[in-house]
Amino acid sequence: MTVVDVVQRRVLRVLAVTQVLGAAGVTIGLAVSTLIAAVLAEADVVGGLAQTSAVLGAALFAVPVARMAARRGRRPALVFGYGAGAIGAAVAACAVVLGSWHVLLVSLVLFGAASSANFAGRYAGADLAHPHRRARSVALVVWAATLGAVAGPNLAAPAGDVAVRLGLPVGAGPYLLAAVLFCLAAVVVLRFLRPDPLAIARSAVTPAHCAGGMGETKGAKALWRSLPPTARLALGGVTLCHTAMVGLMSMTPVHMDHGGSSLRVVGVVISLHVASMYAASPLFGWMADRLGRVPVLTIGAALVVASAGIAGMAPSHDAPQLAAGLALLGFGWSAGLVAGSALLTESVEVLDRPAAQGLSDLCMNVGGALGGITAGVVVTAWSYAALGLLVGFTALPLLVACLFASLQRVR
Repeated sequence: MTVVDVVQRRVLRVLAVTQVLGAAGVTIGLAVSTLIAAVLAEADVVGGLAQTSAVLGAALFAVPVARMAARRGRRPALVFGYGAGAIGAAVAACAVVLGSWHVLLVSLVLFGAASSANFAGRYAGADLAHPHRRARSVALVVWAATLGAVAGPNLAAPAGDVAVRLGLPVGAGPYLLAAVLFCLAAVVVLRFLRPDPLAIARSAVTPAHCAGGMGETKGAKALWRSLPPTARLALGGVTLCHTAMVGLMSMTPVHMDHGGSSLRVVGVVISLHVASMYAASPLFGWMADRLGRVPVLTIGAALVVASAGIAGMAPSHDAPQLAAGLALLGFGWSAGLVAGSALLTESVEVLDRPAAQGLSDLCMNVGGALGGITAGVVVTAWSYAALGLLVGFTALPLLVACLFASLQRVR
């Protein structure tokens, strides 16, 4: 076992811990923000803006996190993301105490920085991975978030009870707990993510250039022009899979509510969806390493198209069919994220990787925000079936592009 292998194992262990902490904090906030914002503003539309603010925050912080990684390494970049998220969570708790939904929406933009740090963690796991294990390393980091994503919403109620005992509003508790979790994630990164994986990866390629710092990256326009077709395919795949997932998932509870489904049934369907997003990532990582990145990205696009058809055609009272559709949607997201992230990482030079990865996360989160907004408009103006049709047709170009790329490689 080489020194790089030893460092890589340490990096993956550290990232696994931070993913659990970060995912728990993020899902705590997402679980309560819509309701708290709607109550504070006495308007449901403000509740919808709460989740959009957090997603936009993740998009806005994707670029600064990537730039910091390019200049100083993964460790300062992740600490910055989790630290900003902790400040946002603390300000959100203050907003609840003050009863100000305006302050809450602003704080949730900062809160979204923790999401950008969690997403950036999967790229840190790929920095030192062997090419034939790169997708599995990305998948392991994604999979580690499962525990936090499942546990987070269940911690919101106990955190609220603690806040009440301290004389604070019940809604402040989840945000304070999220702030603590983000701080712990930052401390773990600061203390244990040594040596920096990106610094080692760059020194192996350009030791002279990296001796005095992490180096500079190309501007956004120059970077986009320099991206090879495989990198553009990866970026588009990650963005489209995430956009489709957010759009279809966000309106499924509304569709089920119209059919008279109980909150318990809705919770089961969404839980199955979240579990399928994360739990299957090691399988898709193994497949991407064995079969290739593009074939698994093709599978992800096909799963998204199939899920849109199955869920879109489901009556509002048909929970089993909706659960099947949402589970396939989660699998499609997982395949697209794992294979696309690995493909993007190996398609660009080491010096340009943080910038390309930041661009990917920016597009992904902007797509998620637009997907959620568009989904609400489509369901309000037409129907959930129309949303399924739109998601399916949106993902079809990705499926065709992946199939074409696969055929080109075969030739």
